[in-house]
Amino acid sequence: MITITKKEEVVLDQVKIFNLEYPDGIPVNVLKKELGFHEYDLVQILEELQDKCLVVFKDNKVSLSGSEKEINTVNSRKDVEELELNLKEKESYNLIKSLVDDKNLISKYILEGHLLYGDLKLTNFRMYHIILSLQNKGLLKPIDKSDGEYYLLVE
Repeated sequence: MITITKKEEVVLDQVKIFNLEYPDGIPVNVLKKELGFHEYDLVQILEELQDKCLVVFKDNKVSLSGSEKEINTVNSRKDVEELELNLKEKESYNLIKSLVDDKNLISKYILEGHLLYGDLKLTNFRMYHIILSLQNKGLLKPIDKSDGEYYLLVE
């Protein structure tokens, strides 16, 4: 599921409307005129939609990407970030569940490596934020053992 803001939804809906009329791509000026957005704001929204693989934005022309994805709309960018973080927390938690040993322990460095360089490809900041959040929720507990630092997965 992809989460977008209300403004991104308005732009995406307009792209869907004009898509048949402009098979080679919808000129940004047409969208700007129709929506009444400032060009800078419109370009920024189009780039966000492209990053989410919903549109293709190239040479000041926009077209729909070929992929059909489930879209969730929220009010603001902050809501998008909060929802995406919750999704990343769930994905991280599931990853941790798959990595722990029979005692529900995982080495701190192995966990961090999987979060940073595995499928999730988290940034350092987001990784530590997720680990801290899971600790605050009582799902993950840091443990110091004689052979190193570990996390205990609390189920």
